[in-house]
Amino acid sequence: MISAAATLTAFSPEHLEAATRLSQQAGWPHRREDWQVALTVSKGCVAVAADGRVIGTVLMTPYGGDAGTINMVIVDECERGQGLGRRLMLEALTLAGDRRLQLVATADGLPLYEKLGFRRTGEIVQHQGHLRLPIARTERVRAAAHDDLGAVTALDAAAFGADRRGLIVRLAAIGEVAVLEREGRIAGFATLRRFGRGFVIGPVVAPALDDAQALIAHFLAGREGDFIRLDTGTETRLAPWLAGLGLADVGGGIVMRRPVTGAAIPPTAMSFALASQAFG
Repeated sequence: MISAAATLTAFSPEHLEAATRLSQQAGWPHRREDWQVALTVSKGCVAVAADGRVIGTVLMTPYGGDAGTINMVIVDECERGQGLGRRLMLEALTLAGDRRLQLVATADGLPLYEKLGFRRTGEIVQHQGHLRLPIARTERVRAAAHDDLGAVTALDAAAFGADRRGLIVRLAAIGEVAVLEREGRIAGFATLRRFGRGFVIGPVVAPALDDAQALIAHFLAGREGDFIRLDTGTETRLAPWLAGLGLADVGGGIVMRRPVTGAAIPPTAMSFALASQAFG
């Protein structure tokens, strides 16, 4: 039983290639570069077999000292069913300390997470594909300037319920940020970056559905040949519009939190798309 004898060690850049192979085995689209971004803003560990193979991974992405997400939980397909996933999760919980935690679960992972105190709080739907028709930008949305990042991070905190300044700054550094202006102030934003087979749009924060659509359209314009992904909550009502554009519903995941109640910043803005299922 290799899993029982596996050693858990801190996730470091030397593990990126092996982690990428594990995610490919699981059918995930992550490139090495995507793992690198996740590791840059996260802490984690890997399970290493006696022969030196990495057979499991987990990351915990902290948002200050109060909140975080658990993500990239993968166990080698030959080592599943032997308790390694639980060992990895317990290590992630140790790294998280007293933080409020969120994760996006598959149906297979749901029983383990429930045993560890996580409870279902929502559902995420993944839309992806190529645009069917050209789409135009609107004058309400423009590319963000460096001076806009303060307002952007404040809006993100208002929507997510925790300060994710480090994540937002990182996404701005590797991708693009667009903002929506209303009455002389920034009322919404969206980001776009390379990910997997093409590009991912998110997070998207906006006052209303049509504003979210305008922000998304800013990044879709001129990208008819690009593969686009966007993860949205079922409550946002974005799904019919996205499907009509050619971004098909390909499934999703279950949003889980621990604890369900806590001292989160009360949401005062609407999140229409996640940064990713890993980051929330």
